[in-house]
This record gives sequence, structure tokens and C-alpha cells, in this order.
Amino acid sequence: MRNPKWTQLIAIAVVIVLYGAVAEAQQQAKVFKIGWLVTGSKRSSPTGFFHRELRALGYVEGKNIFIEYRFAEGKVDRYPALADELVSAKVDVIFISSIPAARAVKNATRTIPIVFLSEGDPVVAGLVDSLPRPGGNITGFTTISPVIAGKRLELLKETVPKLSRIAVLWTTGRSDQSWNESQLAARELGLQIHSMEVSSADKLESAFKEAVKARSGALAVTPYSLTNSKQNLIAELAAKNGLPAIGPRRDFVESGGLMSYGADRDEPYRRLAVFIDKILKGTHPSEIPVEQPMKFELAINLKTAKALGLTIPPIVLMRATRVIK
Repeated sequence: MRNPKWTQLIAIAVVIVLYGAVAEAQQQAKVFKIGWLVTGSKRSSPTGFFHRELRALGYVEGKNIFIEYRFAEGKVDRYPALADELVSAKVDVIFISSIPAARAVKNATRTIPIVFLSEGDPVVAGLVDSLPRPGGNITGFTTISPVIAGKRLELLKETVPKLSRIAVLWTTGRSDQSWNESQLAARELGLQIHSMEVSSADKLESAFKEAVKARSGALAVTPYSLTNSKQNLIAELAAKNGLPAIGPRRDFVESGGLMSYGADRDEPYRRLAVFIDKILKGTHPSEIPVEQPMKFELAINLKTAKALGLTIPPIVLMRATRVIK
């Protein structure tokens, strides 16, 4: 005769297993809605990287996720309205890739989870309480690009013989931290520094003329949505004016710039996809520490170097992680 207690325990176990299977099936069947406030245009934004990393975790657009895109087209004043649109769309999580956009979204909602990719310091910007304990409904990844602004100046000095004066391209009121770090580094390296402060893309050409007039021997580009979205134009103007230029991202070199130094391009999207996966599975953003890059890359365009009449020193070339010949 079967023991009644064992029969009861088996029945309970079966119920638990069935309930778990049903719950898992329901979760798999759910289509999550991800909001993405894109600072640039559809054509210039790295949506492919993000899709690839999400797909590696089992998320396929149109199958178990739907992405609500909002494109700011480089217009900062559009952020608040676009943030409100994403909140009204009742998305499960919102992704943004700049500090001003993150501020707009944070002001728009205190409940929907927010995941950001920033180049500046999110603590200084007031996005999070601290990196290990972000607090609120927000977390993300910072490439700490302003902090390594000095390294870019150092690389230019190693590369350009007898460099004494350098121009720094930065955006008014947006990349102040990079500009401040660049000034400190210039003093330490014994370089004179010329400010190429611009507020919009139509100011770039005149800014280059002023830099040449000031006898600048090279150019360092700071990261922000304006400079990031106009890398082709900046690389073209640098070549036209004979200025060896270094930017914060590899695609600057792919656009014809001489050099770039910054966080590995793929790592942030890989980590942020993991963050979103955790959030969709129930983890609160405040429980996910803000991360910083573990990998950095130095890219060099030898075609551009040749056009500028430069020979990249072996000590610099051997440190490159990508070389365009």
C-alpha cells in the first residue's frame, strides 16, 4: 500500500514543477518592449551592435522584444518630448547613450528602469548616487572618456615631432570635463592649448580656420553627440587643414582621422545587454553597479599618416589594436 504522505508529497512536487513550467512558458511568450532614445539619426547610430548583443542573450526583435525608437537627430532640445513619448508607450526599460538624454528620461520617470551609456562621469552629472550603488531606477556604463583625454594628447605628442601647440575640439557646455582634463594634461606635457569651442556643426569650418591661424600642430577631439555624429566632416576638415587628429572612438579613424584612443567599442554594448537582460528578469537597476571599461583600443590610419607626411613611431604603432593600411 502506498504511503499517503508520500502520495501527497509527490502530488505537491508535480504541482510545483507544472507551475514552474507554466510560469517559464509565460515569461518566454511575453514580448518585452525596450525604449531607445537615440541621440543621432537612424543612419548614424550603432543599432547593429546592440541588436547583436541582445540576440546573443536570446532576444530577437519581433519575436520576444520590440524596440520603440525615438531619434533626436542631434537636437538636444528634443530629448524631453521624446522621453515623455517613451514613458507613454509603457516600455519595460529605456536605453539612452548620452548624459543629457539620460537626464531627460530620468526627469520623465521614476519607475521605468533606465540603462545608460555615457562618456562622462554619471556621478558628477547627477545621474547616480555612486558607481557601486547607483540608487533610483537607473544604472549603466561609463566609458570614462574625459578622464583619458590626457592620454590622447600624450599619444599625439609621441606621434608628431616637435609638437608644441595643440587644438582641442569641444562642445559648448557639453564636454566641459574633457576640456578641463585636456588643459591639465597640456600643462603637464608642456603643450600650449588652443580652444576649438563649438556650439553647432556649422561652426566647425570656422573653428578649424582659427586653429590653423593659431598655429596649432595637431587636433584632439572630445566626445559628445555633436562630434560623434560629425566624425566624417571633422576628419575631412582635419585632413584639409593638415592637422593630425585623434578622437575617442575607432570609427573616427575609419572615417579618415589619424588616430583614436578610448574604450573598446563592443564592450559597453555587451555589458548593457546583460544589464537589460537582468532587468527584464526582475533585477532592480539600483542593484546593478555602474560599470567602467576593462579594455581600451588604439586605432591608427596609416593612409592618413602618409597623406599628412607622418611616420608613426614604432613605439606607438606596436601599441595599436587596429591599424588601417
